[in-house]
Formats: sequence, structure tokens, C-alpha cells
Amino acid sequence: MRNLTYKILLTKEPEGAHTATVPALPGCITYGDNSDHAISMAKEAIEVYIERLQEKGESIPDDSETLEYSLNLTTN
Repeated sequence: MRNLTYKILLTKEPEGAHTATVPALPGCITYGDNSDHAISMAKEAIEVYIERLQEKGESIPDDSETLEYSLNLTTN
């Protein structure tokens, strides 16, 4: 068994819920009532996504070699 790493992007929606997106797994998007719930839902979605890839015999991507940087810009 190998360890897999995934980045989860959380976006707060206007009504207060959160959308969770997993960039390494195209189409892996879920929602939660708050950030903790969204992260929990993302974990489940990732597990199901990986199961489907394994059933199809496809390779399983992860973010272990991906670097992340947040850039803040100030504009006039």
C-alpha cells in the first residue's frame, strides 16, 4: 500500500457552504456545510474516485510531487 497525497481546494459559497475540489482528480468535486464537512466529503470522494480508477486498471495520480504557492497581488 502506498501513501497518496492530494490537495483539496475549498471555496466558500455565498450561502456559507464550502465546495471542495481535488485538482489532481479531474471532476472530483463535492460540497459540505462547513470546511470540516467539505474536507470529510472530499476524503470520501477521493476514495471512491481511486476505487474506480483501480477497477479500470488506470494509473492513480497524486499531488506528492506538486508544489503549491499562493500569490497575492495588490491592484489600483
